[in-house]
Amino acid sequence: MQAAYDASLHDKHVREDLKVLIKNIFENLRSYLDYLAQDIFEAHCGTAKKPDRLYFPIRAAAPEFGQAVAKDYPGLQATSKVVYDLLDAVQPYQDPWLGQFNKLNNHNKHQDLVEQTRTETRRVTVSRAGGSVSWGPDVTFGSGVSVVGAPIDPKTQMPVPNTVAKTEVVIWVDFRFNEIDQPVLPFVAASLQNVDKPFSNLQPHV
Repeated sequence: MQAAYDASLHDKHVREDLKVLIKNIFENLRSYLDYLAQDIFEAHCGTAKKPDRLYFPIRAAAPEFGQAVAKDYPGLQATSKVVYDLLDAVQPYQDPWLGQFNKLNNHNKHQDLVEQTRTETRRVTVSRAGGSVSWGPDVTFGSGVSVVGAPIDPKTQMPVPNTVAKTEVVIWVDFRFNEIDQPVLPFVAASLQNVDKPFSNLQPHV
């Protein structure tokens, strides 16, 4: 995935192979959770009729979660309070990651591919012996300002050429998911890690 991501950054647009990789990763992780839901039902819901479509419960608020579990996992709270509490602990009102993850999955199903935006952030660092000062695009200097001894040109917002300090400009580039305003690679990495948490916690009980 890193190669496809870097290629998209180089091309300055999100390539189709990167979109497909992201889509497949999230679909597989969602299936992982839904298989866990099947195990929970079979282990703790006795002879109750299984819903035609049983999904891992994901709800935005505690009352909605309670209603969904009561409907799809009859008697779970009574037969295994531990499992109920573990499911409750990963809900979006407890941890926002699962809600963001679910939003991306829902977008995938309806729009075919996840959309991302490319962002660039410029950061200027002026340094000399004894220290340095950095600033981003949200900082604006007026006339007569100097940073570590280097005068700033208010027109360019950069130090004027000088022999006093060293100036470095770094452009940070990434892609972000529009729907949740999260950077792509860190969120994918977090998803791979976070999906394993409910599995590890629930596995001893199913």
